[in-house]
Amino acid sequence: MKYLTPLLLSALLGACAVAQAEPAAAPRVVPIPRLDVPRYMGTWYEIAKYPNRFQKDCAGFTTATYTLQPDKTVQVANRCRRAGGTPDQAIGSARQIGGPASATLKVRFAPRWLSFLPMVWGDYWVIDLDPAYSLVAVSEPTREYLWILSRTPAVPHDAYEALLERLQRQGFDLSKLEKTRQ
Repeated sequence: MKYLTPLLLSALLGACAVAQAEPAAAPRVVPIPRLDVPRYMGTWYEIAKYPNRFQKDCAGFTTATYTLQPDKTVQVANRCRRAGGTPDQAIGSARQIGGPASATLKVRFAPRWLSFLPMVWGDYWVIDLDPAYSLVAVSEPTREYLWILSRTPAVPHDAYEALLERLQRQGFDLSKLEKTRQ
């Protein structure tokens, strides 16, 4: 018994150290409860993003223009300027997953004839949107991607900071955000 007590105490302290070393699990990414797709259409300016491979040549001045199509899909036109000043553009298509108010979409930039392949579709989840439809955060379930978009090239400081606080509460690493040059 004399040797068992220190052994149990050591095991207990070791378990506590491991429990403290493991970060708390981030909350599940959840899209907003309702998206008015026609109201969401139009041009949005990229304010900040997580760096990603498909925007690696963009030096700034990035926009996304969404246009509702007759078949209820959305044309996506992403534009930016490269370092030398030349414009770059990617045209894609998005479709809602779920009902007509769902904030969960799938987007593809591959040619239409490849749209039968599941791997050409990426998640596009509206995870935060102000009531005026002027400031939005878009991501996906794994938090690999994050975009902050605005109807205007500049966002009031207080609104931006409040959005960042909400994103942090949702488990996003704000240190990864890059502000976009306007």
